[in-house]
Amino acid sequence: MPSSERRRGGSDSTARRLLCILLPLLLLALGALRLAVAAVPASAPVSAPEPAAPAAAEPPRIGVLTMGPGDIFWERFGHDSIVVADPTLVEPTSYNFGFFDLHEAGFMRRFIEGRMQYMLVALPLSEDLDYYRRVGRGVRVQWLDLSPAQARALAAALAENARPENARYHYDYFTSNCTTKVRDALDRALDGRLRRQTENRSSGDSYRSESLRLAAPAPWLWVGFDIALGPSNDRALTRWQQDFLPRRLADDLRQIRLDDGRPLVTQEVELLPQRLAAEPEDGSVPLWPWLLAGIALALLIGNAGTRSTRPLAALAAGFWLLCGVLGLTLALAWGFTEHRALWANRNLLLLDPLCLLLLPGALALLRGRQPSARFRFLLLAVAVLAALACLPLWLQVFPQRNGHWIALLLPLHAALAWRWGRSTAAAT
Repeated sequence: MPSSERRRGGSDSTARRLLCILLPLLLLALGALRLAVAAVPASAPVSAPEPAAPAAAEPPRIGVLTMGPGDIFWERFGHDSIVVADPTLVEPTSYNFGFFDLHEAGFMRRFIEGRMQYMLVALPLSEDLDYYRRVGRGVRVQWLDLSPAQARALAAALAENARPENARYHYDYFTSNCTTKVRDALDRALDGRLRRQTENRSSGDSYRSESLRLAAPAPWLWVGFDIALGPSNDRALTRWQQDFLPRRLADDLRQIRLDDGRPLVTQEVELLPQRLAAEPEDGSVPLWPWLLAGIALALLIGNAGTRSTRPLAALAAGFWLLCGVLGLTLALAWGFTEHRALWANRNLLLLDPLCLLLLPGALALLRGRQPSARFRFLLLAVAVLAALACLPLWLQVFPQRNGHWIALLLPLHAALAWRWGRSTAAAT
């Protein structure tokens, strides 16, 4: 969630005034003690008192907060944080890795380039919960059975990490986000136990399937994710990798067992109810509606009469403009940003930047003129490239799960090439 930095620390002048008052008193007390010891006769036995064993400080209690999804697009995936309940403090501290500032200088530039920076912020638990209470997002806490040494080490590491000079980190949607930071901190405290018990398990889900599942309530976000994500997001994830999502991490924490078989999670408590819609459970994409839509549109284009040339040319111009702009965006993201999730996108063959070069031909058709021979060549080239999108999927060579987009867009490209490629050839 967006946040502004908070000022911390007191005034140095107050500390100096206190030091000036207390230091002389301390020196006087030491001098009086020295005189009292010197006044004791040498024959008088002085027995030193037995030093009392220092009382062991009670270790902090460690918990994991899991927040439900929100309405804002960056809140769709949910959120989490680590809670440290230190008995010496008035209330628990929430270590939240999800802070960023939209108004920070250079934020949008770094976002576009794929070099975003998030930060860890330590704040009172009540303050962290207040936001989720106001927006209706549910919160659950899982209290963990860590040894005193593990709990103290984790609390100390988080406090050090939250210092201003250490708080920032390079953000990646899937591999270095708010939840993977929580996961990694817990794994270090558990001496690698979390990773060992999750890295060899898989549910078959991928970064794409999980992203589409969570984006489903917002169709524009669903379409954006599905078009933009490249083939690297279609590999089956281990449970360790899938724990980039807060709910998946919470599910896996319930399954972790300690050396003696005890569960890691000792108690789970609902702190706030989820008043917004819960996470969708299914993100599968059936192929047949896309295929039917693509064939139906292709038949309409192929059977449109000569009187509908101008309306059809207007629709084609809009289609080519959309394809060209989206394709150019994908190409720029691959060539000039660090958004690795968008690289090598097979949808470039369907959303072809070459479509922008078809716009002069569409303008000629709108004016009732015959486009040039180059227009026919470009139409055929765009259709052939769209057909090549089938090849990696068919051969299963580093495939991208974009069969539904092929089913929708390939018939359109083929029908437009058949319609005006044929008429242009006949005219020439």
